[in-house]
Amino acid sequence: MINGAHVVIYTRDAEADRAFLRDVLKWSHVDAGHGWLIFKAPPAEVACHPTEGEPSHELMLMCDDLDGTQAELAAKGVQFTRPPEDASWGRVTAFRLPGGGEVGLYEPRHPRA
Repeated sequence: MINGAHVVIYTRDAEADRAFLRDVLKWSHVDAGHGWLIFKAPPAEVACHPTEGEPSHELMLMCDDLDGTQAELAAKGVQFTRPPEDASWGRVTAFRLPGGGEVGLYEPRHPRA
């Protein structure tokens, strides 16, 4: 029986991104050995969206208050890559990880799974 999911973020600077998840987002973690941190992620949902292009995956984190969460993260030096936008399914923005990746952040308007 499947009992969880493991998300992998491929990055140019794994140490910086691990520090970000640990120190900025304050995610609890375990050390799998030699400083290889494995983080406990918040509850997750999975959705399948159609595409005309190549199949891909995207990481988006959810919050209850986009403005408040964005202000809190910005005060910690997090760089946002786009302004908040309204969509039919929620309000969305994105921020840059220290290793160069981009993570979406949104306040859903849809029912949560």
